[in-house]
Amino acid sequence: MKPPDLLWLQRVAEAVVTRTIRALPPELRRHAEELPVTFEAVPNAETVADGIDVDVLGLFVGASFDEAETALADVPSQVILYLENLWDFAEADEDLFRGEVRTTYLHELGHYLGLDEDGVEERGLL
Repeated sequence: MKPPDLLWLQRVAEAVVTRTIRALPPELRRHAEELPVTFEAVPNAETVADGIDVDVLGLFVGASFDEAETALADVPSQVILYLENLWDFAEADEDLFRGEVRTTYLHELGHYLGLDEDGVEERGLL
């Protein structure tokens, strides 16, 4: 089966992220609305050279929420979702893709909020 084009994957992922943000509690929603989300097919060569796995599903880069005002980050704070990797991880199943976009976005949002892996789970961001 031929994978859908990147534009279709992005439209689906954007809709999932928008719905996910709207469903957050107000105090988290406010922070989520301030954090840009970008969509890429796969990590670029520079990202992989920096030690990020080629199969990574998503990534938070930049300063976390509590560091944002004082940190001088090399890149602006953002969540990056790697759409082709998410599609492959979901085994080309649209429903699984949507679920994994949501899970990955919430996971990376948790890192922006300064949460570690346990904190992400405790706050219900999975």
